[in-house]
Amino acid sequence: MAERANIAINEAPSRGELTVLFSGQSNTEPGHRIGPTVHDYGIVHCVLSGKGKFAMRGQEFEVSAGDSFFIFPGELVYYEANEQHPWEYRWIGFRGNNAEQILANIGIGPHVPVLKGYRKHRVEALFRNAMKALHQGGEASDIEAEGYFRVALAEYARVASTGRGGSKGDMRTDIERQVEQAARWLTLQHDKAISIDELAHMLGYHRTYLSKMFRKQMGESPMQFLLRIRMERARTLLMTTQLTIEQIAASVGYEDALYFSKLYKKWYTRAPTAHRIELQSQQMTDCSYR
Repeated sequence: MAERANIAINEAPSRGELTVLFSGQSNTEPGHRIGPTVHDYGIVHCVLSGKGKFAMRGQEFEVSAGDSFFIFPGELVYYEANEQHPWEYRWIGFRGNNAEQILANIGIGPHVPVLKGYRKHRVEALFRNAMKALHQGGEASDIEAEGYFRVALAEYARVASTGRGGSKGDMRTDIERQVEQAARWLTLQHDKAISIDELAHMLGYHRTYLSKMFRKQMGESPMQFLLRIRMERARTLLMTTQLTIEQIAASVGYEDALYFSKLYKKWYTRAPTAHRIELQSQQMTDCSYR
């Protein structure tokens, strides 16, 4: 069931280092869930009330009033409102050629996607003003909305710098940053033929060393990580689209649909076609109970 939401779209988004694409406010239904899904832009949710869970990279976070959670481009995410106390939140969608670095400087990234302890009413007001600016339309609204968003990021930065939000800045080593970059690259390029040797060369490391550090940080090898991303994406496509098995296989990087089907059955213990029927049936049943 869809959220009850109000949204404002940026009619003239800039192409600089940071821009607000849209902003909105939602009162979610009990148990309302999004994903697993991947976006090609970033989103930050400022939770005003209620609680729920947010999952990314195999980690699950409990998120409640006064918290913000960040979604990053190319990352597979899932979030769900609590059945008894569903979320109300404001959110901003954004992109930019320096957006990731701006957030990393604050101490926010796929390694730290949830921030706590900021002044909720302050951030809420800034998100609300960004939405009002976009409602006015025109090029000026792009500049105004970006301004409000930057001030909100400054509020987040103050929390991160004092450690009140549990984040004390980006303390990662060079190899940890490179592993994050490798994971991001694998996620974004999951639909293409990928060579781990080429990835290691691109990052300036020997394949063996990169694989060892990747496993240490991510809990799985680069190829296992890539396979998981592909299988989870394929599952989402089976559940939410009418693409053929051949089209889904190509969408997640496999030219041979039969080989893809064998991998999928090994991963989920069900063939793609049978799993699609099961998933879509469950989805219809879930909706009928709401």
